[in-house]
Amino acid sequence: MSAAAQFVAIDDAGLTLRGATDVVLDVMFGGRRIWSFWLLRDSQVTPDGSRRIAWPESLHRFLDGHARVSVTEHLSGAVVYDAATRFGSGDQQIEIVNSEGKPLGIDKSGRMAQTFDTRSADQVAPLLDSIERVLAALQQAGVEAFPAYGTLLGAVREGQLIGHDSDADLGYVSRHDHPVDVIRESFRIQRHLAKAGYAITRYSGIAFKVDVVESDGSVRGLDVFGGFITGGHLYLMGEVGHPFEREWIFPLGTTTLAGRTLPAPARPEKLLEAMYGAGWKVPDPAFHFETPRSTVRRLNGWFRGTRVYRDGWDRYFSTRRNKLPEGSPSPLAAMVVEREQTPTRIVDLGCGRAGDALWFARQGAQVTGYDFVPSASRAVQQVAAAEELSLRVEQLNLNEWRSALGVGAQLAAVDGPCVVIADHVADALTLQGRRSLWRVASMALRQGGHLYVSAWLGGGERRTLQRAVRLGVLRSELEHAGFSILHSQTDQDDSGRKVVRLVAQVGER
Repeated sequence: MSAAAQFVAIDDAGLTLRGATDVVLDVMFGGRRIWSFWLLRDSQVTPDGSRRIAWPESLHRFLDGHARVSVTEHLSGAVVYDAATRFGSGDQQIEIVNSEGKPLGIDKSGRMAQTFDTRSADQVAPLLDSIERVLAALQQAGVEAFPAYGTLLGAVREGQLIGHDSDADLGYVSRHDHPVDVIRESFRIQRHLAKAGYAITRYSGIAFKVDVVESDGSVRGLDVFGGFITGGHLYLMGEVGHPFEREWIFPLGTTTLAGRTLPAPARPEKLLEAMYGAGWKVPDPAFHFETPRSTVRRLNGWFRGTRVYRDGWDRYFSTRRNKLPEGSPSPLAAMVVEREQTPTRIVDLGCGRAGDALWFARQGAQVTGYDFVPSASRAVQQVAAAEELSLRVEQLNLNEWRSALGVGAQLAAVDGPCVVIADHVADALTLQGRRSLWRVASMALRQGGHLYVSAWLGGGERRTLQRAVRLGVLRSELEHAGFSILHSQTDQDDSGRKVVRLVAQVGER
């Protein structure tokens, strides 16, 4: 069978192909699928009309050595490329595995993970056990839950967990029809599961994660997505806002997953169509959700509240959280040391991957970092623990007054002065978020010390999730929050980006 795609070139940066038909292509290293993509959707047109697609960022660290690389069309199996290939300058055989030697692949979220096609039945069995136990616990809590999203898709379409998937999802449809009642029910369910001994992480008003133990002793999260029907539409957290009939859910029927009988919607094909579209029966390892903006806005308004911006940061850090940041210290951190030596106590607001926090801690400072996504600094936290450094990272949601004031009160209670840094935080926040930033900083500095702030003023290339702010606005906000500005300098880098660095203190000079 001839392929719809034609090979042109492969190198350290990516693949170049030709083709006019959008097909799913699987990339294999050593005969094992690592990554899948759509030829047209996921590539860029080159001047000669071919299609260029870069290697995923999460794959870069492995591409040094040699491997047998194959590219095949997912549905037809037609071979586009199959040859021994060399990357970088290394001589070793490329092995795409984790630190424990376990095989990895790129899952539906673009993350390196242990996908199900790399696991034996015995390795998957504890997860299936956990699914059954959590489903039973949810039923005891008063809701009729079932496998959802990819887990339901795999059960109905294949009778198995989908090979390119790496997690399991559960869902339920509330009998309530008002968002407030649905939220109250979700928190009641959380309390019930907590009493049963489960650790819970909440995502939104009606979605949370339940921690379960894997076969190797590691902890995996089972996502539980709540939903409800109103106005003839089903709204299910995550991605669904679709015309729907209640009898398509109730009474629940059953489905089979890896030989186990599990509850399922009365008409599972209707729910799968709402989740994945009319083509849900056709396997697509490169599937991307394209949720209508109207649905996103409605779910945000009802259930995500001040966590609405969290998804963007989670995606941004998804391929970075396990790698140590490069380029520390930042110019702002260097300014702190230039003006004050190494302070005894550092508070890093919006620390991100915590490169500056680690740099300060290695110099003997006591450092507390705060971020919307504390897991972004996972690699740094592991290093700090191994080196026995005085560094911890905690969560702070600057979009939520309760979170901001709670952290501010904790910081205000600590004796002695400190230095507060906020490196490119003000230019990643709304007005409300910046007001919280200044409030937390002022509370942390009640016993003295200085605030160091950097922000992008415009010019050059906009970076992910950044928004330019005006210097006059920053000055006005700081002064209104009770700060006096001690120092201000504006620099322009080689790319034309204008960045301001401010030093301020609480009260008059």
